[in-house]
Amino acid sequence: MHIATLPFLVSILILVITGVMATPPALASEHKHDKHHSVQQEILQLEQGVKWPIDASLHTGMSKIKNAMEVNISPIHTKQFTSVQYQTLANEIKVQLVYLFENCKLPTKADAQLHILLFKIMQGSEQMHKEGNQRGGAIEIIKSLQQYPQYFDDKNWQALTH
Repeated sequence: MHIATLPFLVSILILVITGVMATPPALASEHKHDKHHSVQQEILQLEQGVKWPIDASLHTGMSKIKNAMEVNISPIHTKQFTSVQYQTLANEIKVQLVYLFENCKLPTKADAQLHILLFKIMQGSEQMHKEGNQRGGAIEIIKSLQQYPQYFDDKNWQALTH
């Protein structure tokens, strides 16, 4: 690890530990572009049958979300995952969402479609934080990860294995 990244990692760790990270709606509204765009009611679409372009940060962030889910998928499927494990996984997902919102630079229309997908991941992450149907939140994230390569042109994407 490069020493220059240490302050950033410490800041993220403090945010995760104290629970001060923004909630999904706040994250979505903080990301500039179309603040009036209601991602809650939108469905993903291709642009005239063509997948949306991506940038390197989108591939990186989505791959890290996929890897976090993949590592834990067996105990999630077999209902062996504990409430604390769901909350820890949700925090890992939130760190990647923050990364995506800070680094991803897509054309406006592609960005709007990305917001729809990320909103679903954020909802799943929030659901994993709350007691109750935490497994349902994980399933929503898995479904979103399966949708990602259908709508975004990520040539290096490797499908979620389980």
